[in-house]
Amino acid sequence: MSWTTLISVADLSAAMHGAQPPLVLDCGFELGDPDRGRADYLAGHIPGARYAHLDRDLSGRPDGTNGRHPLPDRDALAAWLRAQGLHAGQQVVAYDASGGAFAARAWWLLRWLGHAEVAVLDGGRQAWVAIKHSLEGGEPTAALAGDFAPGAPLVAGTVDAGQVQANIASAAARVLDARDPARFRGDPNPLDPVAGHIPGARNRFFRDNLDEAGQWRPADDLRADFLALLGGAPAILQCGSGVTACHNALAMEIAGLPGAMLYPGSWSEWIVDPARPVARGAD
Repeated sequence: MSWTTLISVADLSAAMHGAQPPLVLDCGFELGDPDRGRADYLAGHIPGARYAHLDRDLSGRPDGTNGRHPLPDRDALAAWLRAQGLHAGQQVVAYDASGGAFAARAWWLLRWLGHAEVAVLDGGRQAWVAIKHSLEGGEPTAALAGDFAPGAPLVAGTVDAGQVQANIASAAARVLDARDPARFRGDPNPLDPVAGHIPGARNRFFRDNLDEAGQWRPADDLRADFLALLGGAPAILQCGSGVTACHNALAMEIAGLPGAMLYPGSWSEWIVDPARPVARGAD
């Protein structure tokens, strides 16, 4: 059995004792403290999990024009996954302690590399601990290299800033912004030197995909939400730097609405060119 969107704590626990245990990726991260995630990982993580650093492992190198978290090179990411022990067809489970904000990025990237067997742990680290499963500290034992090789992407694809700007006039697709409502409105904040949003975008805060307990909401509820926002149009997903936009991509996959395009550069790329228009206020 394989999981391609979400996996429960119970199913992960059982899979870890199977013939081919999953590769578990701890994606814990804090945008304001990039070293915190790894420190938390060393203090305690799901047994056998490998640490995936958002900046170093799940992103390429920013050059000042391509956003804070550009997509990594496909071959480099595939090599890193092989070094963690990933084999073709092996289940991958990604988790964090931030409602899946960073684990969903790993989910999208694995699908971008053509790997279907990847899921986010529903409820994340907190759900694992709440059921009183143990954590282990320190570095994991060295992994034997896997044989994973990238294949054709299983995601709809990406768009660049030029395509997003052209879409403002055409309105062929609906841009959904995963940032919180204050950042979307244009309230001052430390992450965005220019505040606001892409003209015509609608706000879909990624945490609205979760219930009060931090679990993912039912597929039918997610589907109703996204259909109301899209009004029949295809989706372009963005956020601050292309990370939490993947949370909305996963939510749409759960809802049976695949095919959303990702704008990887997102707001942090958009605002480096002053010629690109900026809107403020609620959508």
